[in-house]
Amino acid sequence: MTTLTVMPSGQVLEAAEGMSLLDVLTKGDIKLGHACKGDKTCNVCHIFVHAGRKGLSRVAREENETLDAMVGVSSKSRLACQAVILGTEDVQIEILGFDSGL
Repeated sequence: MTTLTVMPSGQVLEAAEGMSLLDVLTKGDIKLGHACKGDKTCNVCHIFVHAGRKGLSRVAREENETLDAMVGVSSKSRLACQAVILGTEDVQIEILGFDSGL
């Protein structure tokens, strides 16, 4: 089992291999906006991955194109609906301020 640490709250969730970050967050009752309801058709579930990037699936062309069209993107950016747990290392993410309740 992989652990997913969610910042800024510091909450730790267990994540099974093959689950998307959005699925893990939803299962853990952590609210993260997703206008498309997880269908990979919006960019609302934008998060930063601070540690464990190799523990997630690679950024696919479709996700990269979506990120390229967004404002506020960095090298740590991922879409939670498209980042899948590989089960190889623990992951730490940040839910961005506009979606974290801050």
